[in-house]
Amino acid sequence: MTDILHRVPMIFPGQASQSVGMARDLTDSSGPASDFLNEVNTVLGEDLTGIMFEGPGEVLTETRNAQPAILAHSVAVSLALRELGVAPSLVAGHSLGEFSAAVAADALKPADGLRLVRKRGELMFAAGQEIPGTMAAVLGMGGDQVRDICARISAQGGVVVLANHNSDTQVAISGDANAVEAAGQALKEAGARKVIPLNVSGAFHSPLLEGAAAQFREFLSGFEISAASVPLVANVDARAVTTSADLSEGFARQLTSPVLWHDIMEVISGGGGNPPRVVLEVGPGRVLTNLARRAYPEVKFLPVGTSGDLDQVLDFLAENNPPADQDGD
Repeated sequence: MTDILHRVPMIFPGQASQSVGMARDLTDSSGPASDFLNEVNTVLGEDLTGIMFEGPGEVLTETRNAQPAILAHSVAVSLALRELGVAPSLVAGHSLGEFSAAVAADALKPADGLRLVRKRGELMFAAGQEIPGTMAAVLGMGGDQVRDICARISAQGGVVVLANHNSDTQVAISGDANAVEAAGQALKEAGARKVIPLNVSGAFHSPLLEGAAAQFREFLSGFEISAASVPLVANVDARAVTTSADLSEGFARQLTSPVLWHDIMEVISGGGGNPPRVVLEVGPGRVLTNLARRAYPEVKFLPVGTSGDLDQVLDFLAENNPPADQDGD
């Protein structure tokens, strides 16, 4: 195995980071990233990489395809990084990205990660068809105030909750359409700068997914989840966990619990003390990097999703990050 020269925190993106052509360039040369991408279709029994590489975009965006596609891309990049001597010191992932993070932390086998997020996406989509719901982004208002207003609207009937706490000024709400609309109006009246409906197939990270969560918990029980080799900062409570039991419970609770990304990034970025020199966003896009750069100007955030990005990361680490003790991983 390649000696590990650098250990750095890594974060992994969630849904909406997909785009047609994703990960294609990682198959241009031999190595573990290409080998893994070449196995994806066999694992799933479908031509997912064809959709990733060629589209059409509306098919790639379907939840059942977007989730395993993003994981496949993220895992391929993490394998390429490891081949180059770069491994995580700490990991976290936004929603489905938590499964990519678990693979990078050796808690999940790559093929199992694919199977889990494919099933997760199918269950989430089916839940949205059975119990229609929606989501909206809320800009310019903090999480605590959004929670309070959602609780007030829910007390009047219906369901609306804070679903993603992405930053001090960006959150998402989720629930049934009428309650989300009512909450959106109340949030604007209370001072939110914008409330933007999201094009999603269901009320993700809300109580409306309780049925899907129960089915996913049962499906999850058939997989081996190992202790993580490095801490994973969990979506559901922003704790750094390593045990199989904690990881499994977090995966199971995700569908109905808010993504506490703001709190997670406080942990990843040093919590106000001893910040890391660099954090890598591993996988497609740069959504998480864009969220973090303004909030943590003392940390260098580098998105790495292409073979060209890999070269830039190596150059930066060679100049700015002291090598880790070589451990032969």
